[in-house]
Amino acid sequence: MATHGEAGSGLLIIERILRDRDSIWRQIGEERDLGRLTRQMLYSSVVALACYGAVLGASNSVLQAGVSAVKLPLLFLTTLAICLPTLYLFNLVFGARLQVRQALALVMVTITVTSVLTLAFAPISLFFLITAYSYSFFKILNVGILTLAAFVGLRFLTGGMRTLNEQTAALAAARRREREEQARAEQAERERAEALALAELAAADQAAAAAADEADDDGPEAADLPKPVSAVPGLAAPVAPPAAGPNGTGVRPTATIAPVSAVPVSPVPQQATPVLPPYPMPAQPVLMPDGRLAYPVPGPAPRPMPRPAAQQELAPGERPASMALLNVWILLFGFVGTQLAWTLRPFFGEPHEKFEIFRAIEGNFYVNIVKAIGELFT
Repeated sequence: MATHGEAGSGLLIIERILRDRDSIWRQIGEERDLGRLTRQMLYSSVVALACYGAVLGASNSVLQAGVSAVKLPLLFLTTLAICLPTLYLFNLVFGARLQVRQALALVMVTITVTSVLTLAFAPISLFFLITAYSYSFFKILNVGILTLAAFVGLRFLTGGMRTLNEQTAALAAARRREREEQARAEQAERERAEALALAELAAADQAAAAAADEADDDGPEAADLPKPVSAVPGLAAPVAPPAAGPNGTGVRPTATIAPVSAVPVSPVPQQATPVLPPYPMPAQPVLMPDGRLAYPVPGPAPRPMPRPAAQQELAPGERPASMALLNVWILLFGFVGTQLAWTLRPFFGEPHEKFEIFRAIEGNFYVNIVKAIGELFT
C-alpha cells in the first residue's frame, strides 16, 4: 500500500506535495533521491494532463480526444525543456547554488500541482460540455481553468525557491562557522606546538647548565686557588727589594703602581614605560562669590555609536537564487507556453470542423481569446 512519505507511489506524490511540502523542499535542497522524486512527479503529471486533454478534445470526436490527451502533456514538457536551461543559467550567472536537478525538480513540482488541479476541474468542464454546450464558453472556461491552475502551481515554485534560499543561507552560515572553528583549532594547535618547543628548549638549557655545574665540581682544586698577583691582569708586578747603598743604608725607592685597566660595563637596558590611557579628571569645584564651593554636576556619559554590521561576501556557490530573476523566468515560461499551445493546436475540438492533428498557424493566441470573448456576448 502506498504511503504519503518518500516511499509513496507516483500517483500519490501530489498528496505529499500538498500536505508535507516542507519535506519536499528539504529533499530538493539536500539533493536526496531527486531522480525518483522527479519520475514520480512526471508520471502523475502525464496521467493528469492526459485525462484533462481528453476532456478538451471530447467536444469534437473520440479521435480528437485521444490526440488532445497526447498533446497536452507534450505541451507542458516541451515548454519545460525550452525554459529550464534559462532558469539554470540565470542562477548560474548570479552565483546561486541551484543545480540542474534541483531546478528540474522545482519546475516539476509546479507542473504536477498544475496538472492535478486541472484534473480536479475536469468533471466541471465535462459537466458544462454535456449540459450547456457553447464552444466559445467551453473554450473560455477551460482557458480560465488552465490559467488558475498555472497560477497556483507557480505560487508553489516561488515558495519553494524562497525555502531553498533560506536553506542555502543556513548552510552557508554553518560552513562559515565550521571554517572559523577549524581556523581556531589550527591556531590553538600552533600555539600548543610553540609552547612544547619552548618547553623543550628550556629543558635543554637546564640540562646543559646542570652538566656545566657538575664539570666544575669534579675539576682540580687548583683551579679554585687564587692566582698570583702577577697573573691577575690590570695589577702591578711585585716590586723588588731595594739594593743596599754605599753606606750600608738602604735607599727606599719610590714604588710605581701600574694603572688599572677599565673594565667595560654594559648599559642596563631601559624598561619601556607603559603608556596609560588618559584618565578623566574629576570635575573641580568652583569658588562662588560668597565663598562657597559649587560642585558641577557631571553630564550623561556619551552613548557608543553602533558599529555597522560587517557584510560578509558570500562565495559564488553559497548565494541564494534571485527572486526577481525567477519572476522574469515565470513570465518567459508563460509566453513560451502560450505560443507553443497556439502552435500545437487544436486542443479544443470544434464540433463543426473536421478532425485535424495540427492546424495552419495564423493569428495568435491572444487575438483568438479576445475574439472568443466577443462571440460569447453576441
